[in-house]
Amino acid sequence: MSATPDFRSDDLIYDWNEIGRKGRLIPRDVTFFDETLRDGLQNPSVADPNIEQKLKLIHLMSKIGIHVADIGLPGSSKRAFDDVLRMCREITDNRLPLGVACAGRTVVSDITPMIEISQRAGIPVEVYCFIGSSPIRQLAEDWDLDTIVKRSAEAIDVAVKAGLPVAYVTEDTTRSRPDMLATLFKMAIDHGASRLCLCDTVGHATPDGVRNLISFTKAIIAGHGADGKVRIDWHGHNDRGLALENALWALEFGADRVHGTALGIGERVGNAAMELILLNLKLLGLLEHQDLTHMLDYCNTAAEAVGWQIPINYPLVGRDAFRTATGVHAAAIIKAQGKGDAWLADRIYSGVPAGMFGRKQEICVGYMSGASNVNFWLRQRRIEPSKELVEAILKKAKGSSHILSDEEILAVVDEVNGR
Repeated sequence: MSATPDFRSDDLIYDWNEIGRKGRLIPRDVTFFDETLRDGLQNPSVADPNIEQKLKLIHLMSKIGIHVADIGLPGSSKRAFDDVLRMCREITDNRLPLGVACAGRTVVSDITPMIEISQRAGIPVEVYCFIGSSPIRQLAEDWDLDTIVKRSAEAIDVAVKAGLPVAYVTEDTTRSRPDMLATLFKMAIDHGASRLCLCDTVGHATPDGVRNLISFTKAIIAGHGADGKVRIDWHGHNDRGLALENALWALEFGADRVHGTALGIGERVGNAAMELILLNLKLLGLLEHQDLTHMLDYCNTAAEAVGWQIPINYPLVGRDAFRTATGVHAAAIIKAQGKGDAWLADRIYSGVPAGMFGRKQEICVGYMSGASNVNFWLRQRRIEPSKELVEAILKKAKGSSHILSDEEILAVVDEVNGR
């Protein structure tokens, strides 16, 4: 007799993740910031999607619960300007629950196109103006502190005067000196920035670095009398393979907004993967009412739009994410399904319930399969699994070095049933 949904999580899955857990990982007003159409497009191996693909993506972002999307750098080219304006109008025309942001250097000529777009589209555009703040960047650019402060203040002033919200972005924050950051953060707050965006631009940070930097920034904000008025963003890259982990820790340590991209695409090896941030928060019980069944479409649409090949073993959306050809695994899933219990079948050999995200468990036939695999495969296709047929398919599978394709199995079916 199957367990009831009311006590399954406690009775059937002992969750070590909950032992000593501090509580909610995220504040109630946390927001998700999608960088797919800005940082994502800076990856050297992707194509710039056409406008129809971009429009489809912003609709999907709104469906999976993204709060704000960075939709480009309108000051970089006419095409970029036109695409950003078109996307803003799409959002207003369809009343999508999606805020928009644009990126630009701390140069007035990068800010003015955002102001024009906001006025023409009738929608507030959040200005993310960025400048390098680390000593290594200062050396390369021949910048001193006074130059950075002056350029930053001028750019923020232009946006604030136009009535647009401003996020001040210090590139390479995770390798910047605290005295430099303190000066820049105080300047940004004084000139009206409502957000400070902490950037792990080269993927340098570990979770300890995330904790230290966010704690430092919170202290600067509080000490400057802006607590509750100025928010903190976390923008991380994946050069050490820590982008996802750092994004989750950033929320734990007090970031109000976390950035990510579809499939983690972005500069070099990319950013934190937005779908994996949402997946993990969902499984932690923190996005209880957020429907994530459109995430598969979000990822596949993004991949197609930019010409990205999704790895077969990629979590959630990879081809093999919910496939098994192993006899023991398949048998357990089949037994669970035999009890008429979809909840059980979706978790018996999966830490990520496929159905929660619009997918399903798949059972294949290969060199490590057993009769259960073959019986299931045949019944799924309304083919009677006779003993002779099952044995013939297993013989074919055991003699192969790969998972049998549907065509290979059907060829055996035709051969046996045609005798």
